Amino acid sequence: MGSPPELIQLFDPASSTYTYILFDQVSREGLIIDPVDEQLERDLAVLAEHAIKLVWAVETHGHADHITSAWLLAEHTGARTAAPAGCGITTAAMQIKDGDVLSFGQEQIRALHTPGHTAGSTCYLWRNHVFTGDTLLINACGRTDFQSGSPEALYDSLTRVLFALPDATTVWPGHDYQGRSNTTIGAEKRSNVRIAGKTKAEFVELMNSLNLPRPRRIDEAVPANLTSGHRHDAGGGELHGVRPANSYAGDISPQLAYQWWQAGDAVLIDVRSDAEREWVGFVPGAVALPWKQWPGMAVNAGFADGLVLAVPAGKKALMLCRSGVRSIAAAICATELGLEAYNILEGFEGEPDEHAHRGCKGGWRYHGLPWRQG
Repeated sequence: MGSPPELIQLFDPASSTYTYILFDQVSREGLIIDPVDEQLERDLAVLAEHAIKLVWAVETHGHADHITSAWLLAEHTGARTAAPAGCGITTAAMQIKDGDVLSFGQEQIRALHTPGHTAGSTCYLWRNHVFTGDTLLINACGRTDFQSGSPEALYDSLTRVLFALPDATTVWPGHDYQGRSNTTIGAEKRSNVRIAGKTKAEFVELMNSLNLPRPRRIDEAVPANLTSGHRHDAGGGELHGVRPANSYAGDISPQLAYQWWQAGDAVLIDVRSDAEREWVGFVPGAVALPWKQWPGMAVNAGFADGLVLAVPAGKKALMLCRSGVRSIAAAICATELGLEAYNILEGFEGEPDEHAHRGCKGGWRYHGLPWRQG
């Protein structure tokens, strides 16, 4: 079964996760469902290729096998984050409840609360398509043995909610491990080996006897996904170490960045806009080289040339932004220019707290490193 032109299905091989981008053909507004942090560059490239203005980054549940890129996408694109209310993802801008609607242009998706895999698991209905996350897979369903899972609740979600949809409804799952892309409600009602033709008691007995291995990344994925993918592992063992990255030299703590800078081994590049440095504060001695500038936060066309002039041969380039997101893009650019470039985790201000205030939960300023008011 093919997909309509407004639907883009993407795949992460490491976790076998499907990510979906939907968009309105006229306004080019769109949303993304279940993005993966290691695929951020791919997803941004797809959005740019199709001229899509991302307005929502949406989760089906709190994942245990990969880390979402929702907060990164929000920082890069201005999108709002949305997650099921029952998942405890407190950083999401919208806490989705059953029946809630998310609009993008003239299109919209409607939330179907389908607990079972997790208590908050939610599917999304769009036209005659349903995005089922881990609730319903192709010839399978999500496990129920951890993260507030319940086989009894999953049975009800499958039989009373999803199987109540028309048989022709196309099912787009959160994962597939055999290269299949989609199925239909009718096909799963007839032949899904875990649920088709089974009583509730039979289904519960089957799910309780699966004895599946523990997800490899659960210990890092679950806490990170409770904050929309914003990781909190810059301290501790990584305080004085480097976390490798695929497209640049790596991520480092503000403290390590300061040490390298003070030792003369690196150049500190503040990639925030002039306005941010004036309003919030600046680091004396850092090179002010905005990645984007007001008005409109347009990319600075002179950024690459400025980097080449600012960083002498043999010195590291340390990228500092507000919260550690724009600095990733800047580090990638620097790497492409042949520099050894690092992203400073947490940035200048750190992530927002529960009141949307910055500067209280990490960042250059929070850790007491040198700065001055503009």
